[in-house]
Amino acid sequence: FIAQADLEFMILLPQATSLAASPDAATVSIEDPSDASKHQPGPPGRLGREEDDELLGNDDSDKAELLASQKKSSPFWTFEYYQTFFDVDTYQVFDRIKGSLLPIPGKNFVRLYIRSNPDLYGPFWICATLVFAIAISGNLSNFLIHLGEKTYHYVPEFQKVSVAATVIYAYAWLVPLALWGFLMWRNSKVMNIVSYSFLEIVCVYGYSLFIYIPTAVLWIIPQRTVRWILVMIALGISGSVLAMTFWPAVREDNRRVALATLVTILLLHVLLSVGCLAYFFDAPEIDHLPTTTATPNQTVAVAKSS
Repeated sequence: FIAQADLEFMILLPQATSLAASPDAATVSIEDPSDASKHQPGPPGRLGREEDDELLGNDDSDKAELLASQKKSSPFWTFEYYQTFFDVDTYQVFDRIKGSLLPIPGKNFVRLYIRSNPDLYGPFWICATLVFAIAISGNLSNFLIHLGEKTYHYVPEFQKVSVAATVIYAYAWLVPLALWGFLMWRNSKVMNIVSYSFLEIVCVYGYSLFIYIPTAVLWIIPQRTVRWILVMIALGISGSVLAMTFWPAVREDNRRVALATLVTILLLHVLLSVGCLAYFFDAPEIDHLPTTTATPNQTVAVAKSS
């Protein structure tokens, strides 16, 4: 009687003997395909591209962009199409505001915060808040400067609201439109230029203006030096967001064209900041007291007394 274990040993013994006799013989191993893929070395340069994707957030953002494009499938003439542009929660808005206030060197603002779900909610309300902040702060600054003067009569300047609204919304919409058209034109000539959608560019400009809301409130301080320090800080923060976002989109272009594009973006931003400060806060004030003219009787009385 032969036990089953002994029988198995007798069956496997010839195979072990043949392997020992010919160690160079090929063997076949069965493993999970997913485990085998883990041991395969990647192609040369793959590690560098993975580091670049991790730096810019390309992998996750591109997947999120694909999912977002699948959701936004309604025709553009329907209400549902535009409703998706306002489909954003409070956490996303705060996260994008924080990203615009604390720009990270080497990080792309669009890929980190915007591309997964570009919205118009944040840019619209940021611009609206900035309009009223500039207009109200400008009126209040005018009042505080002349506070205590007997010859000064305060009159609210409501036209500053319309002027601020025209300037802010024109900058937040027309400049992105022009930049989007320019990038599309250059993309047709240079194939490897990074492309942004119009909505993404509007988001970048809208969220980059948030820093001017507290800056406009602090412009109430009646010190010209303090105001210029504040505007330089705001320019540095918001300008760095624009520069780090749009430089990757133009750096593959002709060197002169890329530098000229970036300088134009920053100059328009400087013009907006300095213009708002000069017009709403540092403009020469006009005496609002009504002018009185002497009547003939008053003139005769003055002549008799003399």
